[in-house]
Amino acid sequence: MPPRRDQSPNPSTSANPDRPRRPRRSRRQGWTLPSLPSLPRPSVQDLGRAGLVLLGSLIGGSLLGLVWRNPDPGSLATTVTSPATLALKPSRPITVLVIGLDAEKLGEGANQAAPAGRANADALMLVRVNPKGPLQVLNLPIEAAVTLPGESHPIGLGGVYQRGGAALTAEVARELTGLEPPRPDRYLVLSRSAMRRIVDAVGGLEISPPRVMRYRDKAQKFSIDLQSGLQRLDGRQVEQLLRFRDPGLGESSRRRDHQLVQTGLRERFGRPDQLLLLPDLLRSLKGQVETNLTAAESLSLLAAGLDDPRPIQFATLPLRPPPKPEPPLDGQDLDAADLPAKRSPTAGLWQLEPLPPGKAIWAAN
Repeated sequence: MPPRRDQSPNPSTSANPDRPRRPRRSRRQGWTLPSLPSLPRPSVQDLGRAGLVLLGSLIGGSLLGLVWRNPDPGSLATTVTSPATLALKPSRPITVLVIGLDAEKLGEGANQAAPAGRANADALMLVRVNPKGPLQVLNLPIEAAVTLPGESHPIGLGGVYQRGGAALTAEVARELTGLEPPRPDRYLVLSRSAMRRIVDAVGGLEISPPRVMRYRDKAQKFSIDLQSGLQRLDGRQVEQLLRFRDPGLGESSRRRDHQLVQTGLRERFGRPDQLLLLPDLLRSLKGQVETNLTAAESLSLLAAGLDDPRPIQFATLPLRPPPKPEPPLDGQDLDAADLPAKRSPTAGLWQLEPLPPGKAIWAAN
């Protein structure tokens, strides 16, 4: 089964009359997104040209000038001995939308996946960098499905990038998770070549693939051949790990492997010898990534994300609704311990089941 995915999110809204109405759940348990007030009706041509401009207003970049304090957070100390000496941390938590593309380079007219087409998001996550807490990563399933404004057919979350770039993806992620504007504060789009460059720049990653991974796609001229067990993987091998999809587990297996890579990158970045090289690494990525982060802001977030010794806290937005609590028997009152905990911003979201193999879109009833 080819390693590829195209797909899309689900929204959440408040009862505030000034905000869009809560989306309606269809009989297929999908979301119909409300009209998005900060974006026009999606158009392939218009959004393709205006995506970055719209994103600047979406994430409120002008407000974040207050977050990074003087002096310049990109100013390195005389000697970088720890993440804390790399740069000044932001004054509050920052949420970054990270989009991993299925294309070799930014702006390519064709992806490196099956079926062939324009670039899609092959991985989506919200990364919360807290200067006073652990690094947190919320994975957004690219196989979840939503219906965009003005459209009658649902698409996968990963396919939203193809429709409207980072701007529309950020807006849909906000609706899906219940984030308040201007979050996500920043965005980062990575091509496959940029990912390989990052891994090779830090000397590879020590990773233990959970199983033997083999796959060959003659049409794409791409093959995967990895052994299980602890080993050092270079950029191309890490790409194989990220693209492999276990036939029995589907996309969930890829998210598990993505976590291995993210943990390995954090460990390598945090080493004293690598800390000194991070500014040069950021400069080398110019033109290979799409982002509204400045180099100074990137160093500031790295300092905060690497300084906390606790492991990364991973979570995944559920594809199925949480179980409903059992009603009390014979009118008995529930004890306080039986009452459900306070709901999180993403609690209770209903989404479509994962897309069946070989089927990316179906008509909503």
